[in-house]
Amino acid sequence: MGKIKIENIRVYAYHGCLSQETTIGSNYRVDVRIDADLSKPSISDRLLDTVDYVHINKIVKEEMAVASKLLEHVAQRILNRFFSEIPLVANAEVAVSKVNPPIGGDVEMVTIILSEKRG
Repeated sequence: MGKIKIENIRVYAYHGCLSQETTIGSNYRVDVRIDADLSKPSISDRLLDTVDYVHINKIVKEEMAVASKLLEHVAQRILNRFFSEIPLVANAEVAVSKVNPPIGGDVEMVTIILSEKRG
């Protein structure tokens, strides 16, 4: 088993419960960790035998483009697509962070983290 991490995928999106958030938008950060059997690609050196980072990034960007009230909802959609589109994914963790959230304080970011195992 191996791990693939993609960190700090930066996206501008329109998530939130406040009308300001869905109108003006905000900066987001997404971090992904994938557990997969990487023994075959470590020998074959073939992209078709592994988890394609480009595909992971594409899923994140497409799902972040769909406005949601809650970051939990966005993260779950990302997880669902990982498992439905990438057969090698055994476990996945997605962290979605809203940078400089409008919560009435000096807060760098708020993050939700969801993880799931192939069932």
